[in-house]
Amino acid sequence: MLALAPLLLVVACAGGGGTPAKERPSASPARSTAATKTPDADAGPVIDADPARLPATRKAALDLIGRVIADPDSFGPGVVARRPYESDPATWPVLGADCVWRQEKPASSVLATLTRSFEVPAARGKGPIRLSAVMTVHRTREDARWEMAESIEETMRCPTQQLRKGELIGSMISSSLMQGESAQNNSEDALTEAGEYRSSALGGPHPYLWQQAQALQFTVAVTGKGAKGRAEKEIDDLTTQAQAVMLTRLGSAVAKQS
Repeated sequence: MLALAPLLLVVACAGGGGTPAKERPSASPARSTAATKTPDADAGPVIDADPARLPATRKAALDLIGRVIADPDSFGPGVVARRPYESDPATWPVLGADCVWRQEKPASSVLATLTRSFEVPAARGKGPIRLSAVMTVHRTREDARWEMAESIEETMRCPTQQLRKGELIGSMISSSLMQGESAQNNSEDALTEAGEYRSSALGGPHPYLWQQAQALQFTVAVTGKGAKGRAEKEIDDLTTQAQAVMLTRLGSAVAKQS
């Protein structure tokens, strides 16, 4: 197991400019209102959806995911698919009590979910950037909003997390923006994590970024893991672009047609 320095976490509350991305080290962990916030039923959806275009079955949800989830072009030039490209749609990632991520059966609230893996290949003395995109279709909007709230709890519960054998993330800064906060109008809730990534294969620490957004009964997320010679901005640009592409595709797929 890789050695990590002790990591502490502060999560800023959404109402005060926070979000779920993992926050910079602080003197002590702090519990915020963001970690216990409940979905705001009064906030209107960011997409004026046609109910007839919203999936109600697993088959319809998988079809929608196929039309919305990021592909290599969603990130921009130079990004290629990794192998395996797609996860088993019968599983989704779950953070255990031991702060280790595992693939398990999706929650009963989930109609369908899928993860895709990508990479910016190593070149000219720079290591590879590992990328992933996830889309999940819940049964209800409330279920999707609770997934977002639970993501904040996970950050507080596990300031250091094992992604898989030989891969750790930590020193994370979290932030959250609800719809309308700081000009965030692309989703009903947007979470961000920034921290350090360590790998037995790629060394570290390297930049780590994660973004997740929720609209209606859907969540979309993108992860970027750095390597030697890769700047945080480069990874941020890739993840931000792919996230925006998925949200745009989602709107086109389910919004009312004029």
